[in-house]
Amino acid sequence: MILLDNSIIFTALPTVERALRFSPAGLAWVQDAYTLVFGGLLLLGARAGDLLGRRRVFLFGLVVFSLASFLVGVSPTGWWMIAARALQGIGAAVVAPSSLSLLTASFPAGRERAGAVALFGATAGIGASLGLVVGGAAADFVSWRAGFFLNVPIGIAMIVLAPRYLPETAASRGRFDLGGAISATLGVGAVVFGIIHAAESGWTAPTTLASLGIGIILMVVLVAGERRAVQPIMPLRLFADRERVGAYLGRFLYMGAMIGFFFFGTQYLQGVLGFSAFRAGLAFLPMSAVNFAVAMAIPRLTRRFGQELPLAAGVALTLIGTAWFSRVGADSSYWTAVGLPMILIGVGQGLAFAPLTSSGLAGVRAEDAGAASGLVNTFHQLGMSLGLGILVTAAAHAASSGATAQDVLARRVGLALSAGGVLLAVCLALVLTLIVAPARIGRRPQLRTNDPDPDSAVSADLVPAGAE
Repeated sequence: MILLDNSIIFTALPTVERALRFSPAGLAWVQDAYTLVFGGLLLLGARAGDLLGRRRVFLFGLVVFSLASFLVGVSPTGWWMIAARALQGIGAAVVAPSSLSLLTASFPAGRERAGAVALFGATAGIGASLGLVVGGAAADFVSWRAGFFLNVPIGIAMIVLAPRYLPETAASRGRFDLGGAISATLGVGAVVFGIIHAAESGWTAPTTLASLGIGIILMVVLVAGERRAVQPIMPLRLFADRERVGAYLGRFLYMGAMIGFFFFGTQYLQGVLGFSAFRAGLAFLPMSAVNFAVAMAIPRLTRRFGQELPLAAGVALTLIGTAWFSRVGADSSYWTAVGLPMILIGVGQGLAFAPLTSSGLAGVRAEDAGAASGLVNTFHQLGMSLGLGILVTAAAHAASSGATAQDVLARRVGLALSAGGVLLAVCLALVLTLIVAPARIGRRPQLRTNDPDPDSAVSADLVPAGAE
């Protein structure tokens, strides 16, 4: 539901712009308000689940997200829609880490958890492209509002069923790290805002530099405070393991490239090839199909080859597909320039997402499951924000003299995806260095740790649903 909402807006943006009379800058905030709040509150939402009980917090997030979706759907004005999208970001920041930590706490390390994380990875892989289809179909045949109304019955169903089927985790005793919560929320929020503003006004704009500077200072304050906190919102021991660090950084770079693939891919299909919103969404289905099929095969592949080789192969195939897609021109055909590269990218995503998620949670203790899940989602969201800023900046350098609008757009798409390929190349290098190479020599090295048992898997410290 969250990933669907993160992409459903892309194919519907032209219709939303006309319906609510947005300016170009105002239209950007339809997505940016959601991204900014989502990214800023992730660590806070994750730690709340550890302290208050993950099912309880998960249900609260579902209520907020479903209500916000309804408010987006009935938006009478632009400011209303932007405010409702920000409220959706609050719900998403609570639901996303809670759902992942509930999975890891509910299944023991090994085959069961690998299967659960594979299903989680499959939804992560297909959610974005499915959102493009749903958003395009709604915009073309019903209304852009219909895509958001879909969340309401889904949310109600989950709210009703969650207490029956989801186990509750024991709430942790202790103080809430208020200083860490404020530093993390404002620091991450300031960084995300600076990145978003850079995409609109440039990296040297005073507001961009001030936001990034404030964000960096607050993150330094966060790290200093977390060293002394009894129950930190972001336990620094989570960064003690190279595999987890490699997974966080790898996810950051991978998602930076993937947001550009979706953002610029839909523009190319509609602006150059002349696809309707619905047809543009359908154009992503080949990628979604292979993505889902490969993701479902991941548990078998990892049992045979381990997690590292599928992960490296997935990033490499995504890099090849992105580089191929970057060669598009105004006269390119769908299948040779878009469809076949998309299939490669779909296979790559199917191979990479679940291992990246599992590696981000490797060796995490039960009490830190929510915080680790929050970090996975935080790097995911920051990667999307920073990646889009970088790729939009790269696309702005496309030459426009003596060219048609289709030629200019094709050049912009090509430059953006070329920059995405650079992000994926760095991602591949980090994955090989921090995850694959140590595993090949039979060890998972620690950078540093004060944890008495750093390799202990997340255990099921659970109270069965309905138990006294």
